[in-house]
Amino acid sequence: MSDASSIPLAYTGPRRVLSGIQASGALHLGNYLGALKRFTQLQDGGAPCFLFVADLHAVTVWQDPTLLTAQTREIAAAYLASGLDPAKSVIFPQSAVRAHSELAWIFNCVARLGWLDRMTQFKEKSGKHKERSSVGLYTYPVLQAADILLYKATEVPTGEDQKQHLELTRDIAAKFNNDFGVPGFFPLPEPLTQGPAPRVMSLRDGAAKMSKSDPSDQSRINLTDDADAIVAKVRKARTDPEPLPDTVEALDARPEAKNLVTIYAALADISREQVLAEFGGQGFGAFKPALADLAVASMAPVTAEMRRLMADPAEIDLVLKNGADRAAAIADPVVDEVKKIVGFWRA
Repeated sequence: MSDASSIPLAYTGPRRVLSGIQASGALHLGNYLGALKRFTQLQDGGAPCFLFVADLHAVTVWQDPTLLTAQTREIAAAYLASGLDPAKSVIFPQSAVRAHSELAWIFNCVARLGWLDRMTQFKEKSGKHKERSSVGLYTYPVLQAADILLYKATEVPTGEDQKQHLELTRDIAAKFNNDFGVPGFFPLPEPLTQGPAPRVMSLRDGAAKMSKSDPSDQSRINLTDDADAIVAKVRKARTDPEPLPDTVEALDARPEAKNLVTIYAALADISREQVLAEFGGQGFGAFKPALADLAVASMAPVTAEMRRLMADPAEIDLVLKNGADRAAAIADPVVDEVKKIVGFWRA
């Protein structure tokens, strides 16, 4: 065990921000507004950003090996096309830094079974046949804790569906610090919950989150959709027969209308109140074309840059390799210190 006297009583390290997107399926407008756009704002916020492609998390459910590498590159291309600068942010594939897996195993031995039993996302993802799910899907939140604490991240952009996992991360950090007598070793990371559109819903069902796993391609705007596809999807988006209201409160009972107004506000960087000040009282026949034009104008540069990057995998691979080297330079000493604290043999 480390000399506890060398560990501060409270975490005193630098601020760091960490997040990632899973390498499975095509990215969509919800990912852009809820994550990618936010990441680009955070990279200039004064704290180093570590942004990874979560390929270890992806294989908790079956992934076609011939597609996984391509999906990893596509996510990296989306990062870059959205404005992330590899000179400012560390962009890397999760599996390229072995310390993620090493720390996850140690945390599997720190976390308690009862903690994982309470994780609602596993219940949602496994459905009625949890015995058919992989062990990796069950322990997914522990790996997520390792992802965060490996870099001693102090802040994590978090949607509502991930807040429970961040609480588990804090519990694991606190238990490790307490069990091994190193109270300031790991920070207790804080959620960054504010974002331009933290919850973008399906274009076909305002009660369901926009998802790359939805079998209907009409439910989402993919980042690789061209202008014609975007216009068609907005035009066909489900709505109700009433005109848009004048107040945001009146949207609560109209999920599809609320979703389209939310998307417009996020793309335009204005409030929903401002959207309704312009379009309140008008029907969707007027609003949808305006939304489609805005979506095309906003997404066209991202789509074009993504396509350029994906046509040149070598450029993406260089970014990922350099990012993995930079990430490992931070992660490897942390996991080495953890091994020392736990008492593993060292030559």
